[in-house]
Amino acid sequence: MPATAHAAPAAQKKGMGKNLRDSLIAYSFIAPNFIGFCIFTLVPMVFAIALAFCDWDGVHAVEFVGLQNFIDLADDDTFKAAFVNTIVYTVAVVPLTLVCSLGLAVLLNQKVKFRNFFRTVSFFPYVASLVAVAAVWNMIFSPSMGPVNMLLEALGVENLPRWAAGKDTAMLTVVLFSVWKNMGYYMVIYLAGLQGTNLELNEAAELDGANKWQIFWHVVLPQLRPTTFFVIIMLTISSFKVYDQMYMITQGGPGNATMTLVYDIYNVAFVNTPRYGYASAISMVLFVLVLIVTIIQFRGSAAND
Repeated sequence: MPATAHAAPAAQKKGMGKNLRDSLIAYSFIAPNFIGFCIFTLVPMVFAIALAFCDWDGVHAVEFVGLQNFIDLADDDTFKAAFVNTIVYTVAVVPLTLVCSLGLAVLLNQKVKFRNFFRTVSFFPYVASLVAVAAVWNMIFSPSMGPVNMLLEALGVENLPRWAAGKDTAMLTVVLFSVWKNMGYYMVIYLAGLQGTNLELNEAAELDGANKWQIFWHVVLPQLRPTTFFVIIMLTISSFKVYDQMYMITQGGPGNATMTLVYDIYNVAFVNTPRYGYASAISMVLFVLVLIVTIIQFRGSAAND
């Protein structure tokens, strides 16, 4: 009896030791990524939130100013233009990219000749160097020597658009560029979604007399709802964070015609006299904006399910 009493705690202790060892091994695999996340993401994010309530140029001491940075935003014309441009860009890019990528995926999901070739060509702008494709895009849409304006002039158009150089057409130019560059990536996502749909439902709808459009709208599209939701979320977040397209094509101009929030953050923080606190305040506005839109999208998706 005493031997059994001593054996039970020993076995329990051994089991606890094994569980602790297994836990340490598991945490050792997680630790590098978690430490990197803390150092390069979590700590800078907390510091940025705190810095939004301070004034700091990177040289002098940090000065707490409370809500003054956010109050100053109300009188900042550049910030107002960037805020509006970011929303306009997002509202234009998200549905256009969604429709183009879905249409391209449906087309290239059919049994057509050279299907794999066209898929590769459609995906190429996404993986190509942004510098290279932006340079080509600026040449194509050059107001003076671009083939697009040459074609419009041959068709009899008198007032030729200035595209990236025009205040009224610069945003349109960047939107078209963004749609063209990114739709190949989302096409691949939609192709995966289309290949996971139930073809038996299509056949049943066809036997009931539904045409191709009715089958797509009432049978295929509802099955793509999770894919569409994912695409919308990714497109929305990337559109709010847009910077590189503006930098490569328009540099935020002409004037502030294509200035976005991220571009404004870059200018405030790293161009001329740094104002890291003010840039952090703009970052917080962008964060809240993305958060609100994302919550609305999630609630809208949950209501439709």
